[in-house]
Amino acid sequence: MSTDPPPEATSTRRARRYRRRLRTRIVVSFLLLGIFLSAFIAAATFYVQNRVENRVISDTLIKNNDLYAEGFYSDPDAVGVAFEKIQGRMFSVDRLDRVPAEWRNLPDGVHELETDDSDGPKRVYKLAVRKDPEYWFFLAYDIAEERESENRLRGALILLVALLSLLSLMVGWWSASRVMSPVSELAKRLSRSGDSASPELLAPHFPDDEVGQLAGALDDYAARLTEVVQRDREFNADVSHELRTPLAVIRGAVELLLAKPGLDDKTEARLLRIQRAEQQCTDLISALLLLSRNERGHGATDVAKVAEQLLDAYRTQIRNKPLELRLQGESGLVVDAPEAAVSVALGNLIGNAVKYTNAGEVVVRVLPHAVEVIDSGPGLSAEDAAKLFERGYRGTHAEHSQGGGIGLSIVRRLCDLYGWSVRVVPGETQGVIATLSFATDTTPPS
Repeated sequence: MSTDPPPEATSTRRARRYRRRLRTRIVVSFLLLGIFLSAFIAAATFYVQNRVENRVISDTLIKNNDLYAEGFYSDPDAVGVAFEKIQGRMFSVDRLDRVPAEWRNLPDGVHELETDDSDGPKRVYKLAVRKDPEYWFFLAYDIAEERESENRLRGALILLVALLSLLSLMVGWWSASRVMSPVSELAKRLSRSGDSASPELLAPHFPDDEVGQLAGALDDYAARLTEVVQRDREFNADVSHELRTPLAVIRGAVELLLAKPGLDDKTEARLLRIQRAEQQCTDLISALLLLSRNERGHGATDVAKVAEQLLDAYRTQIRNKPLELRLQGESGLVVDAPEAAVSVALGNLIGNAVKYTNAGEVVVRVLPHAVEVIDSGPGLSAEDAAKLFERGYRGTHAEHSQGGGIGLSIVRRLCDLYGWSVRVVPGETQGVIATLSFATDTTPPS
């Protein structure tokens, strides 16, 4: 298992990356509002104008056609005068063959027709029809000019929509700049304040509005967070200092006891174990102090040497366990890190392999840029592989073994600090292979 973030976190970051900025959303909102309102007004204007015009023309045609018919009945000889845009025609029911074909089957009322004239442009007109028992009356009204007016009105309304949309875009851009200016300024000041241990106050730079209230809340949060971080740093420093003193006393006492002549083998073995435990505690305190400060320590640590020391320490703890600990590979891998950091990271991997392997062997293989810890234990389940590096998680094979499930969590944090990587996968046939890969450039700085 690698220390890469889970797919859920990656997909969440991707969704946030494609989410629109607030400024863009304000501009788009103004633009859509302008387009919608201008288009609605233009469509309503065109509809009302067209409907009113058609209604007026239809009423005029029906009225004039009735007058035309009444005038014919009152004085047939006076009928036949054509107006400029209105043309009236009358046909007797005995001579319906003279009625134009496109008029013949039309019912009473007003109809809009189009005809193609071979000698001229297309003719568009409205035709009022009145069919009496003896005569049929037709009154045609040329609406070509009205149609041309409609086309011009349509073009003007489209241009108006475009201009209003552009105006909405400009107003939206200006409004967004005005609205987002204090927010952008707050973000810049907040970014600059993060570079110092004591961040500057933000609220005094903004008026007492929503942004000012947000700045005040951020100031309060920053003050509380700074206090928590300061207490945490002081606690880590105090614990480190206070623990180093008794550990130094233990180390000195053990060295004096080991120098005493006449020690039996059993006592010497126990003193050596105490000495190794003291060294492990010292290394762990140094590593945790580096993690708490989030700072990289430097050094020139021989990984093979550290691995051999760790294996020697664990050999004394498995005397009643049929388990062989072996070191493979050649020395020469030097890492730019304190020996304590490498010892803690590699020691947790070796310690887990020793803890969960009841019989067989644990092999530590030193590679050009990595170290592999291979065991012949019970293997790795899918659930363990998904949660192995979570703080407090104990594997399904932990049973009643001691430990709080934070060892591999510390390894992951050390890898994040130094740019290393750690991966735990099932072995080819049995057991587990844990790989601690160091950065490509493992040499210490000059």
